[in-house]
Amino acid sequence: MITELGIAVINGVFIGCVYALVALGIVLIYRASGVFNFAQAEFGTTGLFAAYAGVVLWGWPYWLSFLFGLAVAMAMGLATERLVINPLRHASRVTLLVGTAGVALAAIGIQFWKSNEQPIRQMPKIVNGIAAEPFGTAVTYQHLVTLGVLIVVAAALAVFFRSPSGLALQAAQQEGTAAELVGISVRRVSMMTWGIAAVLGGLAGILSGPNLTFTAGYLTFGAGAALLPGFMAAVLGGMRSMPGAVAGAMAVGVIEQLGSLSIFGYYTGGGAMMLFFFLLIVLLVRPQGLFVRKAVAT
Repeated sequence: MITELGIAVINGVFIGCVYALVALGIVLIYRASGVFNFAQAEFGTTGLFAAYAGVVLWGWPYWLSFLFGLAVAMAMGLATERLVINPLRHASRVTLLVGTAGVALAAIGIQFWKSNEQPIRQMPKIVNGIAAEPFGTAVTYQHLVTLGVLIVVAAALAVFFRSPSGLALQAAQQEGTAAELVGISVRRVSMMTWGIAAVLGGLAGILSGPNLTFTAGYLTFGAGAALLPGFMAAVLGGMRSMPGAVAGAMAVGVIEQLGSLSIFGYYTGGGAMMLFFFLLIVLLVRPQGLFVRKAVAT
């Protein structure tokens, strides 16, 4: 039993790293514009497809393919902001939500269209090999790279929100008109936010790609589905807290894995069931999330 618990926790933490990168992008955009971005996971899938094309189909060096995938993800994020979010900036939040969902569906459709000849792919690992085997489960160097990237990203975001650009982002979100009056370009802040969020999605896709075979919609509803867990993590963290998003993602990953233990009869939907009840209890006790002192009117 101890071994099973150990394996579940270890696997949950590494799965949570991917969820955390998606959740950070969701929280970043929500803090900046109040938009629930349903295209966040597809930024990652699109970046993964681009990186795969570079390293496998075109024979590029891994680092160049990695950067290319992130660049494509960023381009998709910037295009979404310019072509969808900006024209709808005065629309209701429901309309904006539907707009981002439309972006995700369009991206998935294009991926299906372009992947007919090779429907299933797998991204090569950044680093091969097993680093350790605690409780009999393999912790690969790829897992450690993903964890390391998450730590670096979390630290960079913490520094960013204390920098002039980060303060400008928060000012533009709280009062756009006043921010414009003091020389802060709300348009540039919005584009910067969507670009950073898209890169976070790209990291989630490219880093998780070597662990599973991927198809169109990989991070939205495919084998590496991280959109719903990412939203759960963001909600647990209060939708505005970066540390809360990371902690929430780890909790989601671990609880999801615990639900598959033998004490639950290896029930296929055990993880989803446990997540639902955990999230329900948290929202009943602290509707503002675990890392926000009080609900903020939006």
